[in-house]
Amino acid sequence: MPSFDVVSEIDMQEMRNAVDQASREIANRFDFKGTDSSIELTDKTIVLNTESEQRLQALTQVLEEKLVKRKVSLKTLDYGKVEEATKGRARQTITLVMGISDAKAKEIGKFIKELPLKGIQHQIQGDQLRVNGKKRDDLQEVIAALREGDFGVPLQFTNFRD
Repeated sequence: MPSFDVVSEIDMQEMRNAVDQASREIANRFDFKGTDSSIELTDKTIVLNTESEQRLQALTQVLEEKLVKRKVSLKTLDYGKVEEATKGRARQTITLVMGISDAKAKEIGKFIKELPLKGIQHQIQGDQLRVNGKKRDDLQEVIAALREGDFGVPLQFTNFRD
């Protein structure tokens, strides 16, 4: 029985490269001189730190430009509140969204059930979704429909088996 997996993953190497490029750009840009701005990447977060909220918006824009150039979806970013740091500085923590949450998996499953295709089944397996069907063509139609839909997370389709 043909099947495939729906996952939401981040290419951490591309994420690291984008953050490094953004850090280099803010070190060289005239409007960031003397602001002591920084972008730090950890396993699950990105921390932006600068002198004011306006600089924070510019920092966010630089980061987003680098992510788009590296083909990392901006849907993977979950922006936190802008926090006041020491000496009137601004800090923002961006959480990286990895995996499909249970609520999103149920939403995607409901979307798949509503498609006018026979013999399509889905199972939630942790932070991914497995879709089974009788015909390969039906599964390809499901993939096309999921690509058109907007679920708030970037979707990749892996492990396609006949």
